[in-house]
Amino acid sequence: MLFCRSFIFYLGLFVITLVMASIFIIAFPIISDQARNRIASNWCSSVLMWLEFSCRVRYHISGHENLPSRSAVYLSNHQSTWETILLYKLAAPVSPILKKELLQIPFWGWSMRLLDPIAIDRSKPREAGRSMLTLGVEKLKHGRSIIIFPEGSRSPAGTVNKFSRGGAKLAMAAQALIVPIAHNAGNYWPPRKFIKQPGLISVKIGHPIDTSGRSASALTNEVECWVRNNATSRNS
Repeated sequence: MLFCRSFIFYLGLFVITLVMASIFIIAFPIISDQARNRIASNWCSSVLMWLEFSCRVRYHISGHENLPSRSAVYLSNHQSTWETILLYKLAAPVSPILKKELLQIPFWGWSMRLLDPIAIDRSKPREAGRSMLTLGVEKLKHGRSIIIFPEGSRSPAGTVNKFSRGGAKLAMAAQALIVPIAHNAGNYWPPRKFIKQPGLISVKIGHPIDTSGRSASALTNEVECWVRNNATSRNS
């Protein structure tokens, strides 16, 4: 049954993406930036609703009042694809950071190319770091938030890997707030697994952190400790 539900989810995901990406690409030249962001956010909402309907994967957010009214750097643990979808909706408008090869994916990648992304070459880590810092500051100054997963790659459910300092350095350079995010999505959307497990994903949004007068190491340690303390529980 779980396999069938997961198959139905992916079938619906393909249809949702095909339809909304086509609308986005066709309408892009004649709609405002605000409308483009709304379409992208609606795609996220549609996918999350379809996931709940098809696979019984629900979610609950606590700390919603901590979302700032201006652009910020969102630092989250990384367990699955699920959080990338939710965070894009929560933090919109966003300039997504992604591997440049993902922009070649038909429809989805073509749409992402139109959302002012920061495309990096993971094979050149130093160059990618400089590009993320330079372009990230520019995007933040223009009102677009940045989502970063400081672990660098997805970690198994119930674990949090060591955070890198790149996100804190970006927030410091742009004089932007850091918003910590913790979740346990990997319990229900396991990394690199086809089957989705029914249940309730817990998402916690921490208080925004002012970077003024702080070091990148201190900021990173604070966020990492907070995420570790809030990301490992499983809901029934």
